[in-house]
Amino acid sequence: MEKHEQIMDEEAAESNDVHAEEEIHAAENNQEEMEEDEAVSEPETSPLQELESKLEETTNRMLRLQADYDNFRRRTRLEREADAKYRSQRLVEELLPILDNFERAMLTPLDSEDGKSFMQGVEMIYRQFQDALAKEGVEPIKTVGEPFDPQVHQAVMQVKVEEYDSNIVVEELQKGYMLKDRVIRPAMVKVNE
Repeated sequence: MEKHEQIMDEEAAESNDVHAEEEIHAAENNQEEMEEDEAVSEPETSPLQELESKLEETTNRMLRLQADYDNFRRRTRLEREADAKYRSQRLVEELLPILDNFERAMLTPLDSEDGKSFMQGVEMIYRQFQDALAKEGVEPIKTVGEPFDPQVHQAVMQVKVEEYDSNIVVEELQKGYMLKDRVIRPAMVKVNE
């Protein structure tokens, strides 16, 4: 019996050891699970912060795109307005040499009666032509007696004339024209020294 008790005691001791090991193992597993839970809970705040950061980046990108689009619309509108305002610029540039020729033709002296009626017809056409250009916003640039302005005048000569102050336009060699507020062709002028 003693042997039997001894075997039982040994089995009980082994059983207790197994139970103790299982409890230790279970405690270790619980500890590991708790550490994993803590590790999992910490990254939960990290993805939230990451999402907030991405949201902020996306919002900023959207605001920049919105501003770029608004600038594009404003620039496009201004370009369209300028195109509409100066739509006839190319036509005017082509017509100005014709206008110059009309002016030269009118300077030609014609003494006969036929020559005078021809000249009246040319002058009438010239006035009609000028009126049509004026309706489009074309105006001649003022020159003689005006201060020289490199924005609208092209000085081709300098002369010394006592009756004018320095840097004043003395003579117009070729008319210059403006289309609304844009110089189509600068006036070629002589300027006083």
